[in-house]
This record gives sequence, C-alpha cells and structure tokens, in this order.
Amino acid sequence: MSYDLDVDPFPRVKMADVARTAGVSVATVSKVVNGRYGVSQRTLERVQEVIADLGYEASLGARSLRSYRTNVLGILVAEFEPFSAELLKGAGSAVAATGYELLAYSGGGGGSAEVGWERRYLSRLSGTLIDGAIIVTPTVVEARPGVPVVAVDPHTGPTGLPTVDSDNLTGAVLATRHLLELGHRRIAFLGGRPDLDSARLREKGFRRAMADAGVPVDESLVGMGDYRRGTAQEPARVLLDREDPPTAVFAANDLSALGVLDVARSLGIGVPSELSVIGFDNVPESALSVPPLTTVEQPLQAMGAAALHLLVDLIAGTDGTTHRRLPTSLVPRASTAPPPRRT
Repeated sequence: MSYDLDVDPFPRVKMADVARTAGVSVATVSKVVNGRYGVSQRTLERVQEVIADLGYEASLGARSLRSYRTNVLGILVAEFEPFSAELLKGAGSAVAATGYELLAYSGGGGGSAEVGWERRYLSRLSGTLIDGAIIVTPTVVEARPGVPVVAVDPHTGPTGLPTVDSDNLTGAVLATRHLLELGHRRIAFLGGRPDLDSARLREKGFRRAMADAGVPVDESLVGMGDYRRGTAQEPARVLLDREDPPTAVFAANDLSALGVLDVARSLGIGVPSELSVIGFDNVPESALSVPPLTTVEQPLQAMGAAALHLLVDLIAGTDGTTHRRLPTSLVPRASTAPPPRRT
C-alpha cells in the first residue's frame, strides 16, 4: 500500500466547506460563528448543524484577530516535572467551570536555568493564543507581558505580579521540629536552588527551629541539592559517607529527599533505623518511595486552582488580590523515627 505524502489525511474543515454544505454564503457562516445579527433562526440552526457534522472550528489566531479574545488561558513552565505537574492538575480541574480552555506550554527541558525564559514564552503566546497566563516559578516577575499574568512561587518572592505561593517558612519549621521531637540533634539540611525565595525560606525555617530548640547548626551538615534528585545525590553522599554522619536529613524538596534515599540505599544505611529523611512538597512520588517519605505538604493542586481563579478574576476585573499564600502541613510517613541508640 502506498500513500500520497502531498495529501493531508486529516484536512482542516474551512468556513467555505461549511458554506457549501449548508447552501449559504461564507459571510452567513461568519455571522453564525461570531454570533452576529442578520441570520434567520432556520438558517442559524442549519449552519450550526453543519458545523457540528463537519467538526469545523475557527482558528484561535483568526478568532483573536476579530475579537481580541481566545477564551484560552496558558500555564507556562520551564519544564514538566512533579511540582509543575501537580500545579497543572489543580489548574486543569478548576478551569472546567470557568468557560475557558487551558493550554500547558513548555519550551523544553533546561529552561529553568535561563533567566527570562517566561518572557520568551509569553511573547510567543500572548495576543493571539491566550487571554492570560499562569507562570510557574518565573525568574523575572516584572515581565510586563501585555496580558494578565499570575506567578506561582516566583524566584524572588511576591513583588510586582499577582502571586500564589505556600507558607515555606512555617513548613520548614514543622519539618525540623518533627525531627527534633523524635530526639534527633545531629540534623543535616540539604537546601534547594539558591536563586529561589522558597529555598531561602526553607533554610531560614530550619535554622529558626534549631535555634528555638537550643540546638546549634553544624555548618558541615548543610549542603545544596538544587531541588533535583540527580544533583542531590553527590552532596547527600558527602553528608552520609563520613565518620560522624547525621542521624536525620531535612531535604528542601521531595526530589532531593528521594536522592538522599538513593544514596542511603547504596551505602547500606537503613531508613529509618539508622537515618531519618524528610522532604517538602508531597508530590505523588513521595508516597511511593521505599520507605514512604515523610514530608511537608505544599497544597500544589490547590495552588494551581487558586492561580487559575485569580487569573480569571483579573481578566474580568473583579478581584484586586495581589497575593495568596496557602498553608503547609506535616505528612508523617515511614522514613522518620527516633535516632538509633549509640553504644
């Protein structure tokens, strides 16, 4: 069997196809599509029937040129990973009741390291494809994109744009206090990306809880995991493969904590019998690890939904809110326990 590569097997239905099938002019079809007056009820119903039968849809670009509205919202991420995926689930659930559609867009992996990635993404989508955007962990919050924008967990924290984030400081205090209450005193901290305000707040919460308990921080037990499972493994190995290892590690996100579990397993260190590990985020992978990971829950799906509703309100001009901070909570699982007894 051979195929003619010049023939589109799924040709796009055009307005002229609808007009020809319905026996009306292209101008009449245009009036129906755009909700204009001047079409009889009988003709309106006939054209709508043909549109449904043929599966005709006006292109978003053409629609935006006519009405300056696409009824599409964008959620822009540097890359698709567990954090952004959970936010997307929340926004996707919330959009159903708004009358908008949702477009998820990423320019490809590695964008998180490039300052200003959100400006490039917005320039490609705003004006012709989307009416507004949710940007996840933007590097530049003063982007002035020309469309309403809501930032989720921006690098520099709440500043110019309407923002949704979670209570990172309190969450870190909860995580550290949990380890302290179990009896740990030699606690390591594996931090996140130094350019993120959330990472700085989590380290601040760790240090505050240690100070409140009167336990000095051993600076040799403070490392940087960069919020990634792979990059967390080497600093985790430095922390664990030493003569005086910590009895517990607070990793600044779940992916880093999973990296700690990987290293502990490779070194033959039992979790939680010899080492307790706690993360932050409560992404689905945390509950599936061996052992299941104790963590601090960022309500990621609720954050995505809150950002979506805030964006819709901004477009409608019905909400002057500029910042929404959601609470965090401790999720105890099997990766934390009292420290081993020293003989």
